[in-house]
Amino acid sequence: MNYLIPKRITSSEREVIRQMDEDDQEVAVESASVHVEAGSHPMRFLYVPSTGGKGTTVFATNLRVGPDEAKTFCRRYSRRWQIENEYKSIKHDFLAKTSSKGYRVRLFYFVFAVLLYNIWRLTDFLLKAGESAPIDSISSLFIYERINGFERILR
Repeated sequence: MNYLIPKRITSSEREVIRQMDEDDQEVAVESASVHVEAGSHPMRFLYVPSTGGKGTTVFATNLRVGPDEAKTFCRRYSRRWQIENEYKSIKHDFLAKTSSKGYRVRLFYFVFAVLLYNIWRLTDFLLKAGESAPIDSISSLFIYERINGFERILR
């Protein structure tokens, strides 16, 4: 099983980060091994710039990742968490509560929540981009197409 997990920064990681700063390195990969009762396996610590822009983040992985690939590889982890957070937002902020056990009702509620979330994201994007085009023409067509598609699924 392959893994990529964030690692808590301890004094040994701080020392590597300090050395990276002195050498003006942005990314570093350090080889290590994990020893447990069942055996051991090689691993690597990936030191990459934080997605927040400040500092360095450390990841542990058992995959062979070189310094050239480390930054891109760790960005995937960030994207994964973006998806997890979006799902959490849909579940807690947009999903209606139901006690129905019927999968069609539950599917409809979930799909409707996803639709609301997507409309909210589109509106947010258009407002931030300063778009002055009427949103009604874009969203009505989008909503009409999606409702017709979901109606076929629920039959």
